Order: sequence, then structure tokens, then C-alpha cells
Amino acid sequence: MIKIYDINELSIKEILARTPENTAQTVKIEKTVDRIISGVRIGGDSALIDFTKKFDKVKISNLRVTEQEIEAAYRDTDCEFISILKEAAENIRYFHNMQLKNGFESTEKDGIVLGQKITPLKRVGIYVPGGTASYPSTVLMNAIPAKIAGVEEIIMVTPPDKNGNIPPDILAAAYIAGVTVIYKVGGAQAIAALAYGTESIPRVDKIVGPGNIFVATAKRKVFGTVGIDMIAGPSEILIIADTTAEPSCIAADMLSQAEHDKNASAVLICTCKEFGRRVSEEIEYQLNDLPRGEIARVSIDNNGKIIVVRGIDEAVEISNEIAPEHLEVCTDNPFDYLNKISNAGSIFLGKNTPESLGDYFAGPNHTLPTSGTARFSSPLSVDDFTKKSSYISYTRDALDRVSDKVITFAEREGLDAHARSVSSRKSVL
Repeated sequence: MIKIYDINELSIKEILARTPENTAQTVKIEKTVDRIISGVRIGGDSALIDFTKKFDKVKISNLRVTEQEIEAAYRDTDCEFISILKEAAENIRYFHNMQLKNGFESTEKDGIVLGQKITPLKRVGIYVPGGTASYPSTVLMNAIPAKIAGVEEIIMVTPPDKNGNIPPDILAAAYIAGVTVIYKVGGAQAIAALAYGTESIPRVDKIVGPGNIFVATAKRKVFGTVGIDMIAGPSEILIIADTTAEPSCIAADMLSQAEHDKNASAVLICTCKEFGRRVSEEIEYQLNDLPRGEIARVSIDNNGKIIVVRGIDEAVEISNEIAPEHLEVCTDNPFDYLNKISNAGSIFLGKNTPESLGDYFAGPNHTLPTSGTARFSSPLSVDDFTKKSSYISYTRDALDRVSDKVITFAEREGLDAHARSVSSRKSVL
């Protein structure tokens, strides 16, 4: 059963105290991922096939999904879901198109041109999880911003099912989103293939998309060889609610994240202990017939919290300390608190705005910072698929006006060649 804490009885530091990491398990995962990455770098496609047989229990002969398979999946997916995928894709395009930025150029100073140009990445890799569930929403959320940014090649990797196939919903979403090519490989081995390339899978410039602890560890290890979006941890939701909220809805929203993963976190901060008890009872009731109830039960029992505070402003302060992936504000006048919220991946305002809207349909990205990293990082966006270059141009007169200052600066740092690169031009000006 979920734990209920009262801010009057325990400090927030005590309430939020985390269970120490299992260091032995972490070391074991690190070693396994190191072996996988090394194996793929040496063995290429052959290693990918071997690792797929070992971890996914399926033998595949052709890593690449054919155009015929993709088109067949699109045709065979029921029309209603295709229509929903298309509408969700349009919402995602609408939101992310507003993120597009242009470069700039300044010529205000005589003889000086300063500017910044924005260039899309050439080739990106998208990881789409498999295993316990199928996530066509992840395809849309990762591929569409890349497409809008102008990325030429979008390479998608995702683990095959027990028959060596990719779920049709995933392929249909990839078709709608404009993915360039898809490969039947998952896990740390897929990340290694994207980072270093194999006979079949080209090396990419950046890897995006969520995954399990092995995928996350592999992304961290290949960072620097390629770019990555973030190291995504287990799913999180934090809900701030007053007594006008409906307990059954709050419970459902908490379970919507708890069913993702046994390590997921669902937290409610409310202003009334009795309201917290009613939410707790609703959670227990709804767990009875939840198909993924076993997963959600572990998440709720181990990581779930209900924190009773003295007011909504205090709730916002605690939320900013936690910096949750998803933050729901289920209060009257939720926009009154928006400017007070400084740390959250995505914010859901009002009692009729469940987090699931953001997961699938509303348009903002659902690839979000977790584990408190919303303190300093942002949701996946068009910016993740571009890079910026600055440029400078000085005329001879413009350089002459500042050359002595630059020479002095360089000499103060003891870098004589820097100074000479300027002074040598003075002699020919």
C-alpha cells in the first residue's frame, strides 16, 4: 500500500530519502554492457544476430525491415488506429514546428559581420523499446521533431518479438512519421551498432529514445562518440491536488505511470490527509483489475508517496525540489501557479488534463528529463536535432581597430603565437 507522510511530522528530506543504489548490480550491468559494446564493435552484424538470439530468444537472418513489411503493416493496421496515429502526428508536428529557429547575422559594427547558422544533423538513430509493451507513440515523438529539423536519415532500431517481427503498430507509426530505415535489433547491442556502425547499420550522429537500464547504460558509455538526448530513468509522475480534485482520477493518473515499470515513481502532494487516504483507497481498488497490476503494485509499494502539506505554495516548493518528469496541477486556478513552477519536464494544468494526453496526443514531446534532471535539462525538441555554428568576418580596418587589445589579451595568457597571429597581419595592413 502507498505510504502517506505528513509534512508536520517528518522533514521533506526524510520523506524523499532514497533507497541506496545496489552497487553490485550496477557493476554487473556495466560489465555486461561493456562486453556487448566490444562484441558489436568487433563482430558487427554477426554479433547483433548472436546477441538477439541470446537476449530476445529469437534468431533473425535479416536485420533490416523491408519496405514490403512496413507497407503491409500499415495496410493491416485497423483504419481507426491509423486515423488516431495521423491526428496525433499532426498535433506533434504543430507543436514542434513552433520550435524551429533561424540563424542570425549582425552587421551593425563597421567592417564586422557576426552570425550564427543552424544546421540539421545528417543522420540520427531512434531507439524504440519493446519487450513488455509496444510504443508507437515513441516513434512519433522521436522521429517527427527530427524530420521537422531537416535530418536527412532517420535510422530506427527496435527489438523483434518472439517470431522475429516488429509489431505492426510500430511499423505503421514509422511509416507515418517518415522514418528512413528500420532494423530488428534492441538492447545495448542496438546502441553500439548506432554509435559505431556495422555492415548493415550506418553510424549515426546522435542517438535518441528511451530504454531499459542496459540501453541507458550503453547510451552513457557511447556518449562522446555520438551525441545522445538524455539518460532516461524510470517513469515519474508528481501530482499537486487540492480537495476539489476527484480521488478516483488522481489514483488513475498515478497508476498510469506506475504500470510502466516496477521502478517507476508516483507521488501525490495534497493539502488534506483525509483526501490522501481516499486516493490511497482508490489506488487499491483500481489495482484489482489493472492488467499490468503486478508491475504497478511493486511501483506503488516501493516508490509511491502521498505527502500532506499545509498549502499549494508549499506543494510547489517541494515539487521544484523533486523536479519531476511529469507534473499535474489538479487545483482550482492552476495557471496561478505556473510561473512558480521552475523544475518539471512537462506540466499538466487543470483537472481535465491527465498526463496520458501528453504521452500520446496533445503534441508536446513525451521524451522528458527524469531523476531530477529537469533542474537543468529539457524535453526532447527540434533543437536536439540541430547544431549551431558561429561565424565572424572582420575587414582590415576592423581588425586594425582592435588588434592591440587582442595582442595584449593573448600575451596576458602567455600564448605568444595567438598574439603573433594578429601582429603578423598588422605588418601587412
